[in-house]
Amino acid sequence: MSATHGTDSTTATSPVLYVAFELSWTSWKLAFTVGAGQKPRLRSIPARDTDALLLEIHKAKHRFGLPEATPVISCYEAGRDGFWLDRFLEHHGIENLVVDAASIEVNRRKRRAKSDNLDATKLVAMLIRWHLGEKKLWGVVHVPTAADEDRRQLHRELIELKAQRTEHTNRIKGLLAGLGLSVRIDAEFPRRLEGLRQWDGTGVPDGLRQRILREFERWQLVGRQIHDLEAQRTQQIRDPETAQGEQVRLLLSLKGIGENTAWLLVREFFGWRRIRNRRELASLAGLAPTPYDSGEVRREQGISKAGNRRVRWMMIELAWGWLRYQPSSELSQWYQRRFGVGNTRARKVGIVAVARKLLVALWKYLETGEVPAGAEVFEKKKFRGAGGGQRLAS
Repeated sequence: MSATHGTDSTTATSPVLYVAFELSWTSWKLAFTVGAGQKPRLRSIPARDTDALLLEIHKAKHRFGLPEATPVISCYEAGRDGFWLDRFLEHHGIENLVVDAASIEVNRRKRRAKSDNLDATKLVAMLIRWHLGEKKLWGVVHVPTAADEDRRQLHRELIELKAQRTEHTNRIKGLLAGLGLSVRIDAEFPRRLEGLRQWDGTGVPDGLRQRILREFERWQLVGRQIHDLEAQRTQQIRDPETAQGEQVRLLLSLKGIGENTAWLLVREFFGWRRIRNRRELASLAGLAPTPYDSGEVRREQGISKAGNRRVRWMMIELAWGWLRYQPSSELSQWYQRRFGVGNTRARKVGIVAVARKLLVALWKYLETGEVPAGAEVFEKKKFRGAGGGQRLAS
């Protein structure tokens, strides 16, 4: 179910029980109220104790003199606990909002009181205002289904594993740099390590050599896991029964888009979100502009960076690749006319604009079949196995 709700099933005059959660690892703070001006009823329960949660909701209805059938509206901040609590509440007929913590207003004084009780009280007060019509009060997270959330695990693990492989490579090179040595890291590395000699003709000290070899074993383990995951991903792309596979294959038909890009964009973004317009699309990716206009002071502060960071950096990479592999497209030609003759800063500003426009074009392509203007499309994409077929850096 989605936590983005349109028209509420209750009206402003109907009795409603509001509850806000302040979640921590050991305990949860609950704040109950029935309307603005009503002092919240604060209760603490052990974290993740769903039976205690339902009991406190029942007690709160009794405390405020509400019928058992009174609707309940709740909210909590998006964070480590994820979306399981939202699904639990929706299952029990409780309308719930998962709120973007960064969108919650705070007092701008240098020092302010901060406690779980105050946070829960503020959340429940804002929940009332949202229910009474202030829909732009905060950002409500669109909750994916459990299946859609699970589909994001493969590429997210791949991203983390590739970062770990880079860490192991840099650590080995850093240890050798302390001896004035440099060597390529690949399957033949142990043999090369034995042949390395310092300035005085001596080899790598035994203790350091053993440490480096253990680091290399971890490098190999991560490499094998990356290969296995990439093979699994390629197999799923080939399988016509794979969920959202058709969208991935459509993106792969565009020259300049490889498996990493197509898979991430579909599984993180296009495969499960219902995007209404291009402004919402750019905002979700953090590619929306942030103008500053206060009196006589007007300036652009750059993009918001408040959206999905994985989609954002992938789109920046894809934009550079698009200029290279799709030079005849209208978007590439627009960039060359507008920013191609500028300095480095202008080109970097321009590539963000290309990323935003390209994201909108890909969305239209998947939704309506409208190919980006001037783009080259392959009749049939050929796969060359795990890690192969990539025409764009991952």
